[in-house]
Amino acid sequence: MIRFDDVHKTYKSGVDALRGVSFEIEDGEFVFIIGRSGSGKSTLMKCITCEELPSEGTVSIDDFDISHMSRALVPILRRQIGMIYQDFRLIESKTVAENVSFAGEIIGLPKKSLAQTVQLVLNVVGLKDKADAYPQELSGGEQQRVAIARAMVNNPKIIVADEPTGNLDPETSENIMALLLDINRGGSTVIVCTHD
Repeated sequence: MIRFDDVHKTYKSGVDALRGVSFEIEDGEFVFIIGRSGSGKSTLMKCITCEELPSEGTVSIDDFDISHMSRALVPILRRQIGMIYQDFRLIESKTVAENVSFAGEIIGLPKKSLAQTVQLVLNVVGLKDKADAYPQELSGGEQQRVAIARAMVNNPKIIVADEPTGNLDPETSENIMALLLDINRGGSTVIVCTHD
């Protein structure tokens, strides 16, 4: 379970991004965080991944207060979270398979099982035949599916997607959302941040 208790976030510039936010997300839920640009959606997501810490209040995952935990524990937390970004954040000099396996290498997955997992997740997102392609050879929708495969590689408990369809056409957006729904049906909690 993810819980926000009276969370405030004020940046050094004086901008209040979050003011008194409280909610709970149960394990296995599919949740949309909807709001216009500048409403604090991305800040909220960054509080879940510990990219930002709240100025006040607490953020907890499974009753563990992540808003005050040691920075040394953040990588351990992030092993449970798959992150999908609007701008894909793919490494241009790496193939699709290398981009996906990179996430598993960072957390120390054994090479043999990692190679099998990469093939499996690429198959799930429909890109098994693009494993040796480079990001610049792919469409925007294909790049987003690579980003989803990368988020899936460590079988995370939580998937956070920040504007995952923001740069995509309507049909591709529907396909991406259907893929996220399939991941949710597999047991992961999925949180999608969108203005759409």
